[in-house]
Amino acid sequence: MALTRLIVVVLLGAALPLLFFFFSRAEAGALGVSYGRVANDLPDPASVVNLLKQNGITMVRIYDANQKVLTSLANTGIKVMVMVPNENVAAVASDPSNALQWVRDNVAAYYPATQIHAVAVGNEVFDMRPDLNSDLVPAMTNVQAALAQLNLADNVKVTTPVAFDALAESWPPSAGRFKDSIAQPVMKPMLDLLQRTGSYLSVNYYPYLTYMAQPNAFTLDYVLANSNPGAVDPDTKLTYHNLLDAQRDATYYAMDKLGFASLAVAHTEHGAPSGGGLHHAQGGRRLLQAGNGGAVASVANAQAYINNLMNRVLAGNRGTPHRPDADMDVYIFALFNENQKGTGVDDVEQHFGLFYPNMQKVYEFDFRRPTGGGAPVQPATPSWCVANAGVGDARLQGALDYACGHGADCSAIQPGGSCFLPDTKAAHASYAFNSYYQSMNRAAGACDFNGAASIVYQQPTMCAATASWCVANAGVGDARLQTALDYACGNGADCSAIQPGGSCFQPDTKAAHASYAFNSYYQSKHRAAVACDFNGAASIVYQQPTMCAATASWCVANAGVGDARLQTALDYACGNGADCSAIQPGGACFQPDTKASHASYAFNSYYQSKHRAAVACDFSGAGSVVYQQPKVGNCVLPSNG
Repeated sequence: MALTRLIVVVLLGAALPLLFFFFSRAEAGALGVSYGRVANDLPDPASVVNLLKQNGITMVRIYDANQKVLTSLANTGIKVMVMVPNENVAAVASDPSNALQWVRDNVAAYYPATQIHAVAVGNEVFDMRPDLNSDLVPAMTNVQAALAQLNLADNVKVTTPVAFDALAESWPPSAGRFKDSIAQPVMKPMLDLLQRTGSYLSVNYYPYLTYMAQPNAFTLDYVLANSNPGAVDPDTKLTYHNLLDAQRDATYYAMDKLGFASLAVAHTEHGAPSGGGLHHAQGGRRLLQAGNGGAVASVANAQAYINNLMNRVLAGNRGTPHRPDADMDVYIFALFNENQKGTGVDDVEQHFGLFYPNMQKVYEFDFRRPTGGGAPVQPATPSWCVANAGVGDARLQGALDYACGHGADCSAIQPGGSCFLPDTKAAHASYAFNSYYQSMNRAAGACDFNGAASIVYQQPTMCAATASWCVANAGVGDARLQTALDYACGNGADCSAIQPGGSCFQPDTKAAHASYAFNSYYQSKHRAAVACDFNGAASIVYQQPTMCAATASWCVANAGVGDARLQTALDYACGNGADCSAIQPGGACFQPDTKASHASYAFNSYYQSKHRAAVACDFSGAGSVVYQQPKVGNCVLPSNG
């Protein structure tokens, strides 16, 4: 991290300041750490790896491709981002053979035992080595080509972390744009490369340092993401309740202006110092325009900032006002306090660590579940990890082998084992994935397997998936469901029960009839995963729906859309026919007092009142139909089926 990027903060009228910052991505809503080693008192890599495992840290970024570190990370399941150092960028850009040799020596030599999932080409090149600006995209292109030549490009992505001050404007967020000197010549071709290769932009974000540089420009609550009135973008009328989201959206708007409105952004560095002040810098860092910020760099503030950030990622509240569905993958900067950074012990650069060099925590935090020290959070919700059958048997087998080789207890799914049947890849993979996930204390990053798995919050019928059913995805619409239903009924499904007068004709909805037909077809095909696809109109579930087919169904909230969207949808449901009396304070279903619980109750009441019409459980993506009766706290949601 270089403090140049921070700061010179420019006030625009009487509004908020220009928000200088930086960025990256990894896997859905993942938390990791940046493992810097600019110090002479750090533990050896093997001890560091044990520390990562003990704390449920499943993703790490390093600033080179150190042999000892990469060897120590082998066979741990921890995902790693390696880096082509700035001093090697020109050589890699100048000759594809140099890039190929670098990838052979620093990626292929360790993969797949060491789960390298990304290569960062340089770090904050625009600030630290502007003479390399014209080399950056060619270097990234050559590294990408080398990965492809070695058949690694599907699993290892190329990116480059940029500092947030790559933006020329950042307030209001809708005015966000990249600096003219890099927008067209560097950022546009870079973003094109990232989009074509399925990668992501990486940014190093430091809202807290922006606050330290201009403490009078923001409230501390706004920076820490505590409760506050927020700031309104005068052009879009969107309200921002924390500085980070304003910075993120400024980045998204800058990418929009270059034609990349869907590219993901991950946070390759994101931290808050627990001590020290902002200093004059060596090597071209700029003089700050406001005090040294020492008064606000404290253990308490760092703990509040980092815990609020981590809680948000773990709780699934990752979107922004401009991109509500955006993901939020974060490398916390940094793993350790590093005693050879900055200008001395009173420099903030020596105080970003989560741990002291003796491996004791600087303050309390938890990578596995939301914790205290920031905003109030709810207790951890039980969860399980199940296979995504849609990725195909080949990818499931690869991920299953990995899980069984890295801590999952797979004895029950061996021939003759208690969970060997059904003998399908999806069933066996669900068992193995969940065993691995539970052994890693349900760390979010432990249930990904490169997209082959998903976390669920209703207990599947374990062992693993000894039985499974095929149900309709109501969200695809009645037309697609009818086409798929006709196919199932014409190709082996017994659809007599859903004919008029049949025992399962009611409820007379496309989703209910399709679920019945799809499941009949799926069971007739011995639950082969491909027999429950219907071009995306169906999904395999591991808890028995109330068959016949879907004679009962419920509508529950999708917690991942965030509390703001849930509240809007909840208000709509309660104002349009849902009976919400039970979720008022003192009501029978007021507890648990969470947005997701209250929204599930309200959504289901509305859905049932509309005779379970599929469109009555959408709420702009905030609701989903389920076919097993859910509980909200001690309240069982009713159905009219």
